[in-house]
Amino acid sequence: MIKFPLYFIFFLHLIFSPLPSNSQSLDFTQQSAKILEATRSSLERFSVNKIIPDEIEEVTLLALSHFPELLDVKIDFQFQNKIRGSVMQAQPKVGSLLFDSKDNRSYRIKISRYLELLDEKLPIEDLPEEVLLGWLGHELGHIMDYLDRSAVNLVAFGIRYISSNNFVTRAEVAADSHSVAKGLGAALVATKDFVLNHDKLPEGYKDKIRALYLSPGEILSMVDVEDEEEED
Repeated sequence: MIKFPLYFIFFLHLIFSPLPSNSQSLDFTQQSAKILEATRSSLERFSVNKIIPDEIEEVTLLALSHFPELLDVKIDFQFQNKIRGSVMQAQPKVGSLLFDSKDNRSYRIKISRYLELLDEKLPIEDLPEEVLLGWLGHELGHIMDYLDRSAVNLVAFGIRYISSNNFVTRAEVAADSHSVAKGLGAALVATKDFVLNHDKLPEGYKDKIRALYLSPGEILSMVDVEDEEEED
């Protein structure tokens, strides 16, 4: 079964809905605005227990709409001036990890305020929407991986993540697997292609992505497997 994100459903509705007749008070522009507003309202419910910067609110809610399991989970999307070696990072909040139960745990997704290119800094909200959607979806995949882990397990997870490249790869594959299962495979491929083919991103960062993360082709293979399992 093919999964369509809400923004795609909106455009299908917009294209195939009949135009109102002359006797109707709404013209096509007004009808389009009402459909768009309804789409935004449907996304708004995914903002519960979330703190999201205004600049990326719409695409973040769109990413969250693919993860209904995270509907009530507390997640703080935080802009950071710089994240060493990364563009985004998903983590449990330390205080919550120590004092809250699994069901009440809080998380944060750190997001670089700017994508650092060789000759400029690009505001993160200026990335193509599908690329940003894939990046956010990947981080939400990490949180899905964290949900059922105990506090002790997550502490051990963090230690192994910073000390073993093989463990990093396994963790990143798990995050991508969750995202693909939620219908974000195409967005993940767009993100990987953007990074690997951007002529102004540092080669060191590209080398890290090639070494530790799934390639676009490997993600497409996961999508194919997911589609086959759904058809069965």
